[in-house]
Amino acid sequence: MITLSKLNKTYGSQRVVNEASMAFEQGKITAIIGPNGAGKSTLLSMASRLTKLDDGAIRIANVALQDWDNAELAKTLSVLRQANNVNMRFSVRELVAFGRFPHSQGRLTPEDENKIDDALAKLDLTLLQHKYLDQLSGGQRQMAFIAMVVAQDTEYVFLDEPLNNLDIKHSVEIMQVLRRLAHDFGKAVVIVIHDINFAASYADNLVAMKQGKVVCQGSVAEVLTEQQMSQIYDIPFAIHDIGDKKVCVYFG
Repeated sequence: MITLSKLNKTYGSQRVVNEASMAFEQGKITAIIGPNGAGKSTLLSMASRLTKLDDGAIRIANVALQDWDNAELAKTLSVLRQANNVNMRFSVRELVAFGRFPHSQGRLTPEDENKIDDALAKLDLTLLQHKYLDQLSGGQRQMAFIAMVVAQDTEYVFLDEPLNNLDIKHSVEIMQVLRRLAHDFGKAVVIVIHDINFAASYADNLVAMKQGKVVCQGSVAEVLTEQQMSQIYDIPFAIHDIGDKKVCVYFG
């Protein structure tokens, strides 16, 4: 489990994360939702040691984040950020192979190759593996970066807006892969996501943020109420039960 306790982050005079506490459980998908500027990406960046927190505490597997060795942390926690720019020309397979670097330091073993093959297959990229990234659509490139994270095969997986540039079909495929990683392989998957209905359909737990603060957190049923969603997003919400799913309607 990863626990975040009373995290704070200030840029200049603006408090972007304010006393935020939460936990990410293994075997579950946690989706962090909220409007732009809520502090979601900053919080995820602090939790992965990419951004220094001002104060608070983060523990991974009951070890303080600052006590983790860099090499061991890279074998335990993988991160896909919003902006993924590659300045060199790589094939899809070469990019996905970078996910194995923490394990092999660039000397790929047969096990590494199997992990790469498996990640390519999970993201339906096997036929594109020898294509260069600049030959792909934006959505295909995003799938390749997610495959790299899958190949890293860590216990904890952080993804910041992984559905960017993806159409509905590929978004569903990504969320199905993430659900298998959590439910079948016991990984703790944490995503920052703007599409509330995707979050409601695939996440086990939701954390809702606004203006740097955690407004509410818990199961989908506990968080997705019309009153809470209307308060967080400042627009009227209607929430309907369709089968065993909750669907948010917010088109005024």
